Amino acid sequence: MSDYKVDITSQKMKDKVLEELGGRVQFERKANIHGACVKLLTDNEEFKEEWEDNFKFMNEDIRPHAKIFSVEDGGDLHVFYEPVSKTCIIKNCDYYGWIKSIALAAISDFFEEYHSEHPRYSVHGSVVDRGGHGMAIIGPPGTGKTTLTYGLLQKKDYNYISDDWFFTRLLSNASVVYSSEKNSYIRDDLADVWKEFSKAVKQVHLDERGRGISDVNTLFKRRVRESSTLKTVVLLERDISHRPFRKLKADEALEFMLEKDFCNPHQLVRDERKLQIRQEFFWELFQSVDVYLLNTVETPQESLDRIKNLIIG
Repeated sequence: MSDYKVDITSQKMKDKVLEELGGRVQFERKANIHGACVKLLTDNEEFKEEWEDNFKFMNEDIRPHAKIFSVEDGGDLHVFYEPVSKTCIIKNCDYYGWIKSIALAAISDFFEEYHSEHPRYSVHGSVVDRGGHGMAIIGPPGTGKTTLTYGLLQKKDYNYISDDWFFTRLLSNASVVYSSEKNSYIRDDLADVWKEFSKAVKQVHLDERGRGISDVNTLFKRRVRESSTLKTVVLLERDISHRPFRKLKADEALEFMLEKDFCNPHQLVRDERKLQIRQEFFWELFQSVDVYLLNTVETPQESLDRIKNLIIG
């Protein structure tokens, strides 16, 4: 779970809270997240600047599909979500990482409710591409998702799509994945594992938690892709009692995701209906790709060696 609790609120209560806090908003910015419009309203100039660096720009004449209010009132951290209007109110947050994750969660909630011929689903995970073959890495926080993603991206024939969250479109003969953010929100300890990224980390303005927005076009010159066809999924765990690596059947992969709460601590709505939607999506996804379970109890290089040959050009 995340370090914050989400309170589902009514439209009436949302309006009351916004009436109390609305006068504190100083900055408004819209972002294009996979074609949907998310509006940030905040009193924090640093959040506004990170938001602009993090996400693609959306024209101001587009009405938002979701709104994120982030303001200070001198109290404790509190997160409200009103699911009808897809409005999230975040009080007294000092960490941009939660702001951007909640924005992605809000638009993910929108996509789950948006019915079309080819619905879109969100996954809290990373994707790299090699020669049109997409590999997703999905795991609970702390299992090494970012470490392995950037380990693969040291090689010049691997392309960056997303390192934290991606969107998926299920077609009759393929699963297509799409990037979610314009740039990457990297950690300062990335260079401790992969020295190749030392220079890039030094150029990033880091926040108090040692994280900051890095320009992926600088990190991976001409190796940034918007989409790929997903062929392989690597699920991550960290358990010394389990074997290091094995292939999974679709039902085994789904069981893992259910046990791990879909490896996503930023789900705004958790109820039986949403559980069914997410379960059906992953079941269909896992039947269309090869799925492996990697136990990251070995060194990062040893774990990397186990998966780098799964993706081929």
